[in-house]
Amino acid sequence: MATHALRSYLFAPADNRRILDKVFTAGADAVVVDLEDAVAPAAKVAARETLRSKLESLSVAGRPPIWVRINAVGSGLWRDDLAAVVGPWLSGIRIPKAQEPRAVERVAEFIALREVSSGMAPGSVSLTLTIESAQGVERCGELARCERVTNLCFGNIDFLADIGARDSEDGLAALYAHSRVVLASRVAGIQPPIAPVQTRLDDADALRASTERFRNLGFFGRSCIHPKQLAAIHDVFTPSPAEVAKAREIIAAYEKGLEASSGSEVTGSGQFVDIAVVKRAWAVVELAEALRT
Repeated sequence: MATHALRSYLFAPADNRRILDKVFTAGADAVVVDLEDAVAPAAKVAARETLRSKLESLSVAGRPPIWVRINAVGSGLWRDDLAAVVGPWLSGIRIPKAQEPRAVERVAEFIALREVSSGMAPGSVSLTLTIESAQGVERCGELARCERVTNLCFGNIDFLADIGARDSEDGLAALYAHSRVVLASRVAGIQPPIAPVQTRLDDADALRASTERFRNLGFFGRSCIHPKQLAAIHDVFTPSPAEVAKAREIIAAYEKGLEASSGSEVTGSGQFVDIAVVKRAWAVVELAEALRT
């Protein structure tokens, strides 16, 4: 599955062998193993050893892409994290609390050295930056243009705490920040940002509603903390058969217009079609095809 078509990123604590034994077959499009918040300070060294052992044991066939969330650059732990996890099994690194481009550059430089020592092709490991502060939002345009960055993602809980705001069902407290991250990603030419986790595991309706809201804003894919959240997230980010059929109708009408030397056309259902509309239809069809592979 193409990276741009990853709908779910399932988190797992790096120090929990029982969960690590299950997470890679739980049905997520990608897995994020956490060395940061999910691991107590005293358990960091053991967590790296546990994770390294698990990564080395994984077969390539059938496993989802793997990201590792390292400790923040300011923690002093990130180099040891990278030394433990960079290898041919790794798709990317998540950097938490991203707000300084120079800090991202330092991580990228260290990864480049680890790729060489691990016999990996240069540029194999991508970076996903978690925006979770006012400063991170303010500088997200610079951050999105840093080397190796393929996605931004959003940390709602820490961001709201940073600005002193209260969460709400409508998401208005962080709406400006969410939209700014979407626009920064687009301007930088990287993939759409990844939506944040929902920590309320017993509220399926809220999960679906908020995932729909993030999708409508321009996010693609969502982080999650339990396999039971996967079905709703996958459903929201997968074009329905009706959406795909409508997209194909739009493309067919546009191609008919081109044959008639017209720059626009109207579908049988009354949809006006021009190049802006057909670009969106192409995106729907391409996504549906990517999700089938």
